Amino acid sequence: MELIIASNNQGKIKEYKDIFEPLGFSVFSQGEKGLHLEVEETGATFAENALLKARAIYDAARCCVISDDSGLEVAALGGEPGIYSARYKGLPTEHDRRMAVLKGLRDQTDRRARFVCCICYIDEAGESRLFQGEWHGVIAPAEAGENGFGYDPIFIADDADGRTTASLPLSFKETHSHRAKAVAQLMAFLNAP
Repeated sequence: MELIIASNNQGKIKEYKDIFEPLGFSVFSQGEKGLHLEVEETGATFAENALLKARAIYDAARCCVISDDSGLEVAALGGEPGIYSARYKGLPTEHDRRMAVLKGLRDQTDRRARFVCCICYIDEAGESRLFQGEWHGVIAPAEAGENGFGYDPIFIADDADGRTTASLPLSFKETHSHRAKAVAQLMAFLNAP
């Protein structure tokens, strides 16, 4: 089955290819299919944004599409950065956004956080389904690690032995993360009789 990933995020595209290609799927980024769309994420939730992106690519390509919207929610920051994770406070780089989270937690003892991923899958007939995964943990006191992208250098998952996601092998994230949990739900749906 051919799948288009409705994203231009190279880290996210690599994760999806690593997950789906060993299962026999032909996975393409939207750019590899010549679909150079930048869909404005105007939704109020991860689910709404995932659906907006998937629908735009489906309307252009008329084939199976996977899109996700994901982000970090920090309890002491009132759930920020949330749906604005990729553009938090208008800051230009991932490092700047991580530093803004760390600065916001400087005087906080509550460092609980979770990653949320909502996947929208649209089949060849245009029917959409949503799948959501969460990965709970805390925010580290400082950046650590070279693997992953986004907030991985400051997120310590509950199941990660006290190390940031960026300090762990990429294979750990690909099997334990919020995205992995949502993908598992999607795979169960695709494999259902």
